[in-house]
Amino acid sequence: MLPIATGQGKNGTWRSQDYVLETADQYPKKVCFNLFGDKIDQFPIAIDDQVNVSFDVESREYNGRWYTTIRAWKIEKSVVGASSGPASSFTAPTPSFDAAPGAAEGTDLPF
Repeated sequence: MLPIATGQGKNGTWRSQDYVLETADQYPKKVCFNLFGDKIDQFPIAIDDQVNVSFDVESREYNGRWYTTIRAWKIEKSVVGASSGPASSFTAPTPSFDAAPGAAEGTDLPF
């Protein structure tokens, strides 16, 4: 949990707080995500909380460089000892060969 950053923008005062999340995979990865504005108070989390985070990823260009933000929009605290639900999985399902276009027609490949 990093310190809250504040500033003054054209729409008034803003607040932003970054958190570093460590995944529970076989090879854990660390991901820094951000809560902005009222979301900081809406989702109070503490160090070592087990959480499931829903987020949006956005990149923007500034002066020829690209910056990426991972902005959380929902955080759910996990119950310790409960089985992991689908929200804890980051892998997308892999389509089967049978689902490929033309697979049901039995067409031969051109090579």
